[in-house]
Amino acid sequence: MATSQSTGPQTGRGTLFGIPMGNLGWFASLLIGMGLGLMAFFAATFVGIISILIYSSQTHQQANFALSYRWGGLTAGIIVALAAWGYLGTQWARRIFRKA
Repeated sequence: MATSQSTGPQTGRGTLFGIPMGNLGWFASLLIGMGLGLMAFFAATFVGIISILIYSSQTHQQANFALSYRWGGLTAGIIVALAAWGYLGTQWARRIFRKA
């Protein structure tokens, strides 16, 4: 008895968590880049708040928690969003020029 195995529709193409990275349009690239930037912002802000909390509890000094947003979260979010837009934009441009 012969059985055939079905591969997904993305055979030979790169995917990241089920998202076909080579087939994204410009708007999808903008959305995913912004989503990655927001995730980095929240993760860096969380780590910054926890770090300031540990620092404050060890030194018994009053620390400004707004620094975690300004220097940690905002910086990480902008850097990750720009890097994602650069990468996804290049992938989109390559696909467009390959078709032409």
